[in-house]
Amino acid sequence: MGATGMTGVPTVLVVDDAPDNRMILCELLKPLYRVIEAPDGEAAMHMAVAEQPDIILLDVVMPGISGFDVCRQLKSHGETRGIPVIFLTSLNAPEDETRGLVLGGVDYITKPVNPPVVMARVANHLRLRAAADFLRDQNAFLEQEISRRTREVTAIQEATVVALTSLAETRDNETGNHIRRTQHYVKALADRLKDHPRFAAALDEVTRQMLFQSAPLHDIGKIGIPDRILLKQGRLTPEEYEIMKTHTTLGRDALQRAEERLTTPVSFLHIAKEMAYSHQERWDGSGYPEGLKGNAIPVAARLMAVADVYDALISKRVYKQGMTHEAATAAIAAKRGIDFDPDIVDAFLSIQDTFREIAHRFADDEASHSGSAHHLAS
Repeated sequence: MGATGMTGVPTVLVVDDAPDNRMILCELLKPLYRVIEAPDGEAAMHMAVAEQPDIILLDVVMPGISGFDVCRQLKSHGETRGIPVIFLTSLNAPEDETRGLVLGGVDYITKPVNPPVVMARVANHLRLRAAADFLRDQNAFLEQEISRRTREVTAIQEATVVALTSLAETRDNETGNHIRRTQHYVKALADRLKDHPRFAAALDEVTRQMLFQSAPLHDIGKIGIPDRILLKQGRLTPEEYEIMKTHTTLGRDALQRAEERLTTPVSFLHIAKEMAYSHQERWDGSGYPEGLKGNAIPVAARLMAVADVYDALISKRVYKQGMTHEAATAAIAAKRGIDFDPDIVDAFLSIQDTFREIAHRFADDEASHSGSAHHLAS
């Protein structure tokens, strides 16, 4: 940042082994600047680090460490890299000037010095450095602001999901741990498939995180299902089952309305909408609500389909006992290429122990077994 400080007066470091040259430059610059001086390259390096001058006038030919070597060292240290260096030299060969500029010098002043030229060039490069510092500070501020706003948006998204899923839990006792388990199942599957040729482009790190955030909303449409059906103790009639199936459309429509209120598309809502609407589609086209087939089914929904069915199979309900992990795994494997994307089933089978661990970690308590839990996993 330089040593300008509270006084607003820039600091100039003059480096020259000749005392007369230092005296001339110091007397010339002192009316406008705080001037410090060094008689050799080693002292210059120490002063540059300690004083952090705003600009350095550096003699090229000095005993011991040359001006070129000093410049090289200055530019190799983070603390001094940004300090502008103007070379002072009696050398007039073009290759010497080129060498200095390549090393990071910003300008040359030939000796004997011309006072107006010295003053003009020092002033110009100080202005350039001030502008660069201002832009750097602005960029740092903007990066901090973007980071802060990104955190705010993420927090708002997470709070929205918690609010909506908490509302869903008041309607359906089963949703509490189910949504936590399916959330982690989907993340585990996505992480497993992130390098798969069919899925790598669709499962980058940001998308995988959004899948995790969005997964709890996959059954949000159940809020719109009548209590007499949603909370029924036992199996549904065919007519009730058709009404229950509308939870996919109800969920999609609710999220669609939220998306339409925004002026720009939001990937988080888009993924949540895909999951809510299409997680009951089947690979062979036998699912609902649209009978989509194969790759026409969104990837997010294909992932959720495996997660949702596995969880429904292992869960105990008033009308059935939960399957063992082994039986549920075999049931899903049997539907490979029928109900489910074959590659996603293969990924599931390869990490089935992870599914078992998630199921254990977020297991239902006994009270939740009395819930309705019409999960439509058949």
